[in-house]
Amino acid sequence: MRHPSLASVEWQNLRQLSLSETVYNIFLSLPFLSLSWWSAWQGWWLLALVATFFFFTAALRQAHDCYHRTLGVSKVATELMLFLLSITMLCSTHAIRHTHLNHHIDPLGDSDVEGNWARLPWYQAILGGGLFSIAIQWFGLTHGSHRNRMLVGFDLLLIFAVIATAFITMHPVLMYHVLVMILANIMVGFFAVWSVHHGCDDVVYARSERHPLINLLTFNLLYHIEHHLFPAVPTNHLPTLAKRLDAAAPQWTQQPVIPLLASVNQYQESRVTEKSNAHPHHFDI
Repeated sequence: MRHPSLASVEWQNLRQLSLSETVYNIFLSLPFLSLSWWSAWQGWWLLALVATFFFFTAALRQAHDCYHRTLGVSKVATELMLFLLSITMLCSTHAIRHTHLNHHIDPLGDSDVEGNWARLPWYQAILGGGLFSIAIQWFGLTHGSHRNRMLVGFDLLLIFAVIATAFITMHPVLMYHVLVMILANIMVGFFAVWSVHHGCDDVVYARSERHPLINLLTFNLLYHIEHHLFPAVPTNHLPTLAKRLDAAAPQWTQQPVIPLLASVNQYQESRVTEKSNAHPHHFDI
C-alpha cells in the first residue's frame, strides 16, 4: 500500500517509453563493452578498465529494467536480454531477478537477502562482496519457481562455458573480461546495495542522489528511493519523477547517496546566499 504522502505525486504518465528511449535501453551497454574489448586487445588497460566500469554500470541498469519489465520490450525479448546480460556480466540475472523482486516486497526486512547487506559496516560490505554475489544468486536458484530455476540453470551453463573457454584458449581479451567481471561482481554489493540503503530505516528505506554528474555517470541508477516508491516508472524518467517527489513529498528524499557531495553543495549555496545578502543590488530609478 502506497504511503498517503505520495498520493499527490503524478507518475502514471511516466510509464510509457518512446521508440528512441527503448532503442537506447536495448543498446546502452554495447558501445562500452566494445570499447573495453578493443582497448584490451590494443593493450590500453586503463582505457579498458574505464570502459568496463561503464559497461557494467550500464548493464546493471539494463538488467534492473528487465527485472521490473521497464526496458520497453516484450516478455520474450526481456528473457533473451537477461541471457545476454548473464553471459557478459558473468552472473545469473534470472537468479538475481528473483532476489531483487523479493527485496522490493520486504525492503530491509528479515527476508531481504539483498537489502540486508546494507546493514553491514562499509568495509565488511566491500570485503565480503564475493559472498554477497554468491548469496543472492543462490537464493534466486533455490527459492524461485521451477521455471525460474531452469532459467538460472541455463544462465550458469552459459557462464561456465564462457569461463571455460577463456581458460582453455587463454585469449587475452576473454581472460581480461572474465577477471574484471569477477571483480565487478564482488564490488556490486557495496556500490549497488550498500550505497543506496545504508543507514536507512523501515520507513524511508533508500537513498537518492541529486548530483547531476554522478547521476549521468551512473545512468540514473542512484535515484533509488524514487525507484522503490514507483518501480513501474522506467529509469529513463526517474529524474522527472525525482523533481515531482521533491516538490510533493520532500521528506522522502533527504538522504543522499553521497553525503559529502550534498554537504559541499549546501555549503556553496549558503555562501552564495550570504554574499547576496551582504551585497544587495541597488537600482537607481
